[in-house]
Parts: sequence; structure tokens; C-alpha cells
Amino acid sequence: MDRLSIVGLLTAIFAIYLGFILDGGSVASLFELPAFVIVFGGTIGAVMLQSSSVQFLHALSLLKWVFVPPSYDIEEGVDNIILWAERSRESGYLALEDIALDEEEPFTQKGLNLLVDGADIENLRMSLELELDIYREHNLRSANVFESMGGYSPTIGILGAVLGLIHAMSNLTEPALLGQGIATAFIATIYGVGFANLIYLPIANKIRAIIHQQTMYREMISEGLNSIAVGENPHAIENKLSAFRLEQ
Repeated sequence: MDRLSIVGLLTAIFAIYLGFILDGGSVASLFELPAFVIVFGGTIGAVMLQSSSVQFLHALSLLKWVFVPPSYDIEEGVDNIILWAERSRESGYLALEDIALDEEEPFTQKGLNLLVDGADIENLRMSLELELDIYREHNLRSANVFESMGGYSPTIGILGAVLGLIHAMSNLTEPALLGQGIATAFIATIYGVGFANLIYLPIANKIRAIIHQQTMYREMISEGLNSIAVGENPHAIENKLSAFRLEQ
């Protein structure tokens, strides 16, 4: 569980509400269902229009990363690579077969299986690089879905404001309805800007940061497996991979 994400979201919301209350506002006045429907529904619809169904659903599946991100231990990864290098020097690549079967991380498992199967050095490198590039691109496109939401939301908030003012102007002779229309107008703008800057854009950036962490971990695995394939000394491999520790 990423407590920093939870604390950050609650802090942002609490700060806005507290400032509004200190200025004499009423929290209840910030809840307008029509404004919410216009901004949230319009934003989701616009993003669905620009995205493929596969990419949109994948983006939704990545939401859990914001609060429960996948864990990648660089230190443990380096130690594992050194262990694999020592075993392969002692007993050959087949000694890594059991390790590959027990490995849960798909990219690492694929690399170990290629090594065990005797893939040549160039094929091993190209296969891992291709796998890494496709995985990174696929996930970055999903992060862009939330960035697009952050771009559309303020504009649709303005659209909601205009609709609210149109409704208000049509009820100039009825003060109660006039006030409701104006409230919807201003609150739609708040929802549009608030959702974009407090939810959608932070989610996009958080997912990108996690993708970067994953990519660095997998690049380390790829570099380690390629070093094992060319027969480098375990100590030399450890020295080479020590730079990745800075990414923790």
C-alpha cells in the first residue's frame, strides 16, 4: 500500500475544503449533481472516443498501481543475477531451469528460459529489448489516457459553466432557479479544474513513475542476463549493475 498517495490525496482535498470553510463557504454547496454529471461523464466520453477499448480498459486496470504499486527490489535483483551467474559458471545454463520455473516476474522468467534454451547472444538481447519496448509503450499509452482526462476535464468544466449560465438566463424572473443555474455554472468549472489537477494528472504522473521504475528493473535484468550469456565474471557483473542501485 502506497501511503504517500493516500496522504497526498487527502491532504489536497482537506486543504481546499478547509480554505473554503475558513472563507465562510459551506461544504454542502460544493456538491452539484448536474455539474458532476456534465464534467465527469463528458470527460470519460471524450477519452473513450479517442482510445481503443483495449487501451481504455488497460488504463483502468492500472488504477490500482496508484495505491498498491508493484514492488521491484533492485538490491534483491542484483543479488539474484550474481547467484545465476555463479551457478551458470559452475554447472551451465541448465542449472537455471528450476529457477526459471519458480520465477513469478514474466520478463525475468522469459529471459531465464531463453538462456536455458541456449539462445544466442544477439537473439537474447533483441528478444528482451523488444519485450521491454513493447511493454513500456503499452503502459505509457495507458498513462496517457489519464493525461488526456486532465486535458479535457477543465474544458468540459467550462462547457458545464456555459450550460449552467444558459439555464440561469432562461430563469431571470425566478430567483431560486436563477441561483441554481449560476451555482451549477461555477461548480462545473471547479469540478473540471479540480478533477484534472487533483486526480487525473497526478494519476498519470504516478503511473509513469512506476513504469519508469519497472523499466529500470527490467533493463537491469536484461543487462545481467546478457552479461551471463557472454560469460562475464560474477564480480564484473556486480560492478556493472551497481549503478542501478541508485534508482531505488
